[in-house]
Formats: sequence, structure tokens, C-alpha cells
Amino acid sequence: VQLVESGGGLVQAGGSLRLSCTFSEITFSINVMGWYRQAPGKQRELVAAITSGGGSTSYADSVKGRFTISRDNAKNMMYLQMNSLKPEDTAVYYCNVRTPWGGLDYWGQGTQVTVSS
Repeated sequence: VQLVESGGGLVQAGGSLRLSCTFSEITFSINVMGWYRQAPGKQRELVAAITSGGGSTSYADSVKGRFTISRDNAKNMMYLQMNSLKPEDTAVYYCNVRTPWGGLDYWGQGTQVTVSS
């Protein structure tokens, strides 16, 4: 599976960005897609996740109420709408797809998000 992120950039605090992840065919129908981020000097962390059909989502406490994850399987796309951005949201954001039980795990190359104060 190939994953390509886009939509990152520089934005002022309080602003919004929408990240997109385009993916090639996912042959394993039961999967979880997610957005992760990694700030300089910090470990990669899960920001948001969504199940195969989009029926279930989860968010890190730090982004709840500000970020929204969605996917359009017909278009092979996943999105992360980010509102009310804060400087601490600055990081490289990665798209991921995996099987819930592990074993298969694919990553995109990442897109930089920088939030200025």
C-alpha cells in the first residue's frame, strides 16, 4: 500500500489546515487508518484514527474538539481537518494504515505542519 500526504504548511495560531492522504488499493478490508505526528525531539504519537468503514473514530486528548478525521474509500482518500491550531501542533504528520491485530503496517512520507504564534 502506498500512502501520500499533502496539505501541510505554515499557518498562524488559531488557523486551520486540511491534510489529505491518498492511498493505493488496500487489499485487507478490515483496517484502521490514522494520522500520527512527530515533533522534533519527541516520539511519534497517534493523533486520530478511523476504522475501515468510517464508523468509529478516536482522537488524542490534545486534539479533541479541534481535529476531525474522515475517509472516502471510493476516492481512496483520508483527511484530517485541523482547526484552532496551536504552536504545539507543529510536527511532521504521517498517514498510516494497519490491520487492527498488527502484522501489516504502512506509512506515508509525512507532511510538515508549522503553526506560528
